[in-house]
Amino acid sequence: MKIVVLVKHVPDAQFDRHLNGAGNTVDRDESILSELDEYALEAALQLAEARGGSKAGNQVIALSMGPSGAVNAVKKALQMGATEGVHLTDDALEGSDAAATSLALAAAVRHLGGVDLVLTGMASTDGETSLVPAQLAERLGLPQVTFASTLEVDGGRLTARRDADTSSETVEAPLPAVVSVTDQINEPRYPNFKGIIAAKRKSITTLSLADIGVDPAQVGFAGSWTSVGSAEQRPPRTAGTIITDEGDAGIKLVDFLAAQKLL
Repeated sequence: MKIVVLVKHVPDAQFDRHLNGAGNTVDRDESILSELDEYALEAALQLAEARGGSKAGNQVIALSMGPSGAVNAVKKALQMGATEGVHLTDDALEGSDAAATSLALAAAVRHLGGVDLVLTGMASTDGETSLVPAQLAERLGLPQVTFASTLEVDGGRLTARRDADTSSETVEAPLPAVVSVTDQINEPRYPNFKGIIAAKRKSITTLSLADIGVDPAQVGFAGSWTSVGSAEQRPPRTAGTIITDEGDAGIKLVDFLAAQKLL
């Protein structure tokens, strides 16, 4: 079984986020593997292990698109257990929105060939659009299952459960397919010492747009359907109103809430 997992290099939530340049792109100097993508990777590893792992010919390929630093997301995936990594990088990709990103990733998946399953997280923790999985499935002409809370594969079909607020539904789809999973599907493993050492011996293939047959005009700022027209720093928080109780605090509180149209 050949599984491709999309892994994204996103800004670390522990640090403030910033936009750079005229295109208002995200500063990714302090970035990590997207937490939500770890659930997709864990789901892929469990499916592969249930079928005998890499010794039985199962592959879990971590695919990331981005600048040079994005290879770190691939390295983390290899440490967790992915069998190989692919880094799609090209200067022309800068500024790609969800549409341009899905176009490039679809071409990369086709380039890899023979893929049985493409797994993604439910969203990226930077853009949080959840658009890429559906767009990717459309471009590849594959069935899609989104927001899967459970995932099983039996032969040439997959079964997944999708949980809503008041109900759940079980859906089936033939392979190959594209599936996005939620953060309820499993508990991702931590890279252990053995996994970290083993990752150093695993291969990472670097691809360019020329390698996957994509015209640079189809991606980046030129090929994107959306753009950020302007951006500015969020204003600092102002000090709150302090009410000192001098016997009339209740009245002052009601007056304040009324002034804010909260009553």
